[in-house]
Formats: sequence, structure tokens, C-alpha cells
Amino acid sequence: MLLSAGVGIGILFFGVAEPLFYFDDSGAFGYPNNPHADLDGVTAMNHARAVEALKLAFFHWGLHGWAVYVVVGMSLAYFAYRRNLPLALRSALYPLIGDRIYGPIGHTVDILGVLGCVFGIATSLGLGVSQIAVGLNRLTGIDPGLPTQVALIAAICAISIASAVSGVKYGIRIISELNVGVSVIVVGSFLIGGPTLWLISLFGETLVAYVRDVVPMGLWVASTPGEREWQDAWTIFYWAWWLAWAPFIGLFIARISKGRTLREFILGVLFAPPLIIFLWQALFGGTALHQELNAAMGPGTGELMGMIRDWNLPEALFATADTLAGNDILGTILSSLLIFLLISWFVTSSDSSTLVVTTILSMGDEEPLARHRIFWGVCIGLVAAVLLMAGGLKALQTVLMIAALPVSVVILAMTLGMIVALFQETSNVLGKGRKAKTQVETS
Repeated sequence: MLLSAGVGIGILFFGVAEPLFYFDDSGAFGYPNNPHADLDGVTAMNHARAVEALKLAFFHWGLHGWAVYVVVGMSLAYFAYRRNLPLALRSALYPLIGDRIYGPIGHTVDILGVLGCVFGIATSLGLGVSQIAVGLNRLTGIDPGLPTQVALIAAICAISIASAVSGVKYGIRIISELNVGVSVIVVGSFLIGGPTLWLISLFGETLVAYVRDVVPMGLWVASTPGEREWQDAWTIFYWAWWLAWAPFIGLFIARISKGRTLREFILGVLFAPPLIIFLWQALFGGTALHQELNAAMGPGTGELMGMIRDWNLPEALFATADTLAGNDILGTILSSLLIFLLISWFVTSSDSSTLVVTTILSMGDEEPLARHRIFWGVCIGLVAAVLLMAGGLKALQTVLMIAALPVSVVILAMTLGMIVALFQETSNVLGKGRKAKTQVETS
């Protein structure tokens, strides 16, 4: 459930396209494709730049993003299950403002969190349906244009609402487990059908490079106009996406983590999902990179790179799968499985976000009314459809970054509240220990 709700659509959409974009050295969009690699002197499209490209993808999907989820999820779980406060964002502010969380301040915090959820998930749904439409076009010839995408949003949101109404233990859990099963088949296809030993070696090299460079990459600030434009378009966009999703994923993680210790929670959320994502990116992105490294006319001259330079990001995944499969029948089967995953992850993200939004707005009720789930499920679908019609990916990115700003302020306040609460808890434990020791000595 954690992986399906947290990143499913995103790693399918960007799993191939993002490493290829960073591997390119054409600067086709007016800024460097990979300023980190350029600054390290790795400018030629070779194996070293492939490692740099995948490392940058790890950076955007790794510890930085999941740390945000950890902070929000830990705060919500602690105050709900340890302090018996509502399972809502406002509860994390209790050490700072006390019972005033039940007033206008608390309402504002929850509303900002809901807005972040709605626009964050709408961005992902917009990306997902654009890729589903492209996949259906390749398989059936259906026009992948806006009418098809809006129809897909309507159909899949209907399934999502039905799943959300059934709750976490039934619809969401069953679909999430089905996601994992199909994902294992798809991942196995890429691992076995691709350059297996090369992919394993690439994964190891990139993981070591990521661990070595993750801190300086996180502290790097662009210094030239081109670098700043790249950082805004990629790194800042990703940080906004993680922030906007944080209330949604944080509350969802909190709900499925009741009974864990803080240590188990932090280690489980911070390290397990990124490692699985890194493996996914190494297999999908690595397969695409291998295809471009061995293109007939030289590195970076293949079909996939042409798609990236034409900003045809959704189709790159299916083109990689077709080349990997090697024949029409296997290619159709693999593309069909990918479309199924896009739809099922779409459903899981949408239904879990609907459940989270209604939980927040009902003051932490873990079983909010069915009519509220239906209403917010429809709202999320409408927002995604409107943003697609208003300007596609660009509109989705712009609104997401706007929504993430107030959410970032809320998360900072939640972090402070959590720190204060933990210091209070430590003081209480130490105080009880000293009191018990004094009583023993007196007796």
C-alpha cells in the first residue's frame, strides 16, 4: 500500500524518461540536461554519464522525498496513537498552541493540507492518464488526445471511489497487493529480458555514487541562468511534488503503521521504499540507457532519445518495452501489463487520497462517511481534468508548485511541534525515573 499510494504513477511515468533526459547532452530545451554531470566533467554520452543520469534520478526519488513523508507521517501517528488526538494535521501543533488547534488555526492547517493533497494527486493523475492514453494508442489505435484522457479520468475515478468507499482493509489493500504481483512480473521481464549483468552492475555503481554524493547534491545551488532554469524545472518541481503529497502519504502511512515504534517507523519508511524505487529505476531506466548506449549510429542516436528531445515522455516507456520484448506478441503482452499497472496505481493513489482528505476534514475519523468519500473522489478527478484541459503538464506543474508553498510552512510547524513533544516526553520519562529513584532511596 505504501509503494502503490506513494509513488506508483510517478516512477512509471519518469522511470524511463528521466534518466534518458539526464543522459542527453544536447541542451535541447535551452538549459543543460544534467548540470551535476557537467560540473563533474562527465559531458560525453558514455557509461559514466549513464551512471550520473541514474544517480540524479535516485536523488529526486530517494531520501530527501521520503524524509518529508517520515516527518509528516510520524507526527500524525504519534499525536493520534500516543496522545489520542485527532488523526489530522492540526494535532501536530498541539504542543505549540494547545486547545487552539480546534479553532481557526487548526481549520486553516487542515485546509492547506487538503489543498496540497488535491493538487498533488491531480498532478499525478494527469501524468498517469496521458501515459495510459499513449499506451492504448500503441495497442489499439485509439486517439490519445484530450477527450480520451478525460474519459479515462472519469472511468478510473469511478473505480477509485468504489475502492475508497470499501476502505483500507478491502479495496485499497486488495488492489495494492495486485499491483505488487503484476509489478514483480514486469520487473522480472526487464531484469531477465534485458542486459541482466550490466543492469546489476549499473545499480551497484549508481547506488555507491548516490550514497557518496547525496549530501552535496542536496546542498547544491544553481549559479548560472541555465542551471537555475534546470533546477526550477526538475529539482524544485520534485521537492514541490513531495511536499504537496506529504499530508496525503503521511496520513496514509500513519494509518497503516499503528503499533510500530518510532525507530521501526523511521527505518521502514526512510530506507525500504527508496531501495525498491532505485531498483525499479535501475531496471527500467537502465534498460533504456543500455539501448541508447548501443544505438546503431552511436550513443544517444536511438529512437528513445528522439522521443525525449520531442518531449514525448509518456511513449518512451512503451518504446523501451517493445525493444526489450523483441517481437509483437511479447511487446503487446508487456505493454498491456504496463497499462494495467498505470490504471491500478492510478486507482490506488486516487482512492487512498480520497480517504485521506475525508479523514482530515472529519477531524481524524478513520471511517468517514461514504458520501464524503464520493464527493472528494469526484473533486479530485475534476481538478485533474480541468488542469489537463487548461494546459497539460505545464499547468499541472505550475499549480502543484503553488500549492506546495503553504504546505511547506505547515510541515515546518508540524516538525517543530513534534520536536517539542518528544522533548516533553523525554522530560516526563526522566522525571518519573528520578521520582522513582528518590522513593527507593527514601524507603
